[in-house]
Amino acid sequence: MAYSITVKDEDDFQKLIESKDKKLAIEIVKIVLKNLNTKKRFIPVLEIYLETTDVMVDLTVDRNDFVDTLEKNLKTLITWEEYEWCSKIKSGIDKLNKKNGKIG
Repeated sequence: MAYSITVKDEDDFQKLIESKDKKLAIEIVKIVLKNLNTKKRFIPVLEIYLETTDVMVDLTVDRNDFVDTLEKNLKTLITWEEYEWCSKIKSGIDKLNKKNGKIG
């Protein structure tokens, strides 16, 4: 299930992403880690409600982009010194790399 957030508009969402929001990063990581063994190609991670336009935007992550998504959020969570989450992310990346035949 995707994580739902409400923002004023697209600019506010962009600012949220650029600010490296800790809660948003953790929620994305939780969803990706729960789906490491999925056979689904696309996993819904965010539902963003834009108040000014009354629009709901759904963001998904392609299973093929799991490692990249985890690595980007790892950088964010290192900044926030969320080392328990960093450890979980590293384990997830290692599992995916092993599954894909990569040494990581």
